[in-house]
Amino acid sequence: MAQKVPAEEKKGAVKAAKKETKEHKATSTAKTATVRTTKVKDPWNVLVYPHLAEKSMNMVEFDNKLTFIVRRTATKKDIKEAIETLFDVKVVKVQTETMTSGKKKAYAKLSEDASASEIASRLGMV
Repeated sequence: MAQKVPAEEKKGAVKAAKKETKEHKATSTAKTATVRTTKVKDPWNVLVYPHLAEKSMNMVEFDNKLTFIVRRTATKKDIKEAIETLFDVKVVKVQTETMTSGKKKAYAKLSEDASASEIASRLGMV
């Protein structure tokens, strides 16, 4: 027959197990937080490719906006920094959208002194 374990030993084992799981959760949360805050140094790791569609061409011409497909993990700040470093322009606003295909699209509005059509022609969009 199985030996009977005293109630005090059971309580101690349960408390120790709970303490271990709490510590494990705290360390795993800290790891994910550090992964999200890491900086991506290469701008083309953020910007996957420029989006070529009729709507994006109209935005280039009339609204001074550029449209890119970006990484799903990229933040608006990452996108803004990547565009500013690659093309030496000032980005006023970044809007993002997750498409039904699972890709993330970013619209970057450039400042008045920067020309989106010039950058689009450099990228071969126009």
